[in-house]
Amino acid sequence: MKVVRVIPCLDVDKGRVVKGVNFAGLVDAGDPVALAAKYDQQGADELIFLDITASHEERDTTVEMARAVAEQVFIPFTIGGGIRTAGDARRLLRAGADKVSVNSAAVARPELISEIAEEFGSQCCVVAIDAKRTNTPGINSGYEIFVKGGREATGVDAIRWVERAVALGAGEIMVNSIDRDGTREGYDIEMTRAVADAVRVPIIASGGVGGVADLAAGVIDGGATAVLAAGIFHFGEATVADAKKALASAGLTVRPAEAWAATDMGEAR
Repeated sequence: MKVVRVIPCLDVDKGRVVKGVNFAGLVDAGDPVALAAKYDQQGADELIFLDITASHEERDTTVEMARAVAEQVFIPFTIGGGIRTAGDARRLLRAGADKVSVNSAAVARPELISEIAEEFGSQCCVVAIDAKRTNTPGINSGYEIFVKGGREATGVDAIRWVERAVALGAGEIMVNSIDRDGTREGYDIEMTRAVADAVRVPIIASGGVGGVADLAAGVIDGGATAVLAAGIFHFGEATVADAKKALASAGLTVRPAEAWAATDMGEAR
């Protein structure tokens, strides 16, 4: 059985980690670099940083943050938000990020996915989708893609878009339910499963975790290969170790949370 990854997500706005409900009502959750170092020490498998207002405000994701994080953590991390060209991706990867995540800019110009995948490899290109349930005619899956931090409907069918993104070179898909984001009601399992059934790349379940008990469903029922959470970690309700214990108790394979601390580099820290 594949190892399930636990990924804390850090939504960043103006240099601070924030958390809200349905992409609104943002509350400060701390410094991104300090939180990244904490999750690294707790045994997180990866980290994802999303500058949630970069596309809406048409500004660049900060390269300085990527560089600062790379100096503090030793696990892979992804940065997304405001990446519009392969050059944007190049700057972040050179600053220390392991992957980049594209969303709004890729919907507007799908060739961006191919440009990043061809230059850096598909493994570096994560396509994030923000989707809502809809009855809009022509969207047969029932899930519509939204862009600009969930502010703008596109009329694009989420499943058709995911299939196209993978065909263009996306190496991983992050599935975020706007309906569930910050609600603590658990992942939208039906949407996650629909995406997982449509493509053969790793899937990250995102949006709605209220406690560690929600995580296993994203894998067992949703078909995800990684589980992402934010608020439960940021506000001290659970640790990465708690999350991995819950997953292991559900019969899933995880890397021990304490494994990193036992390595020579961990001791040197």
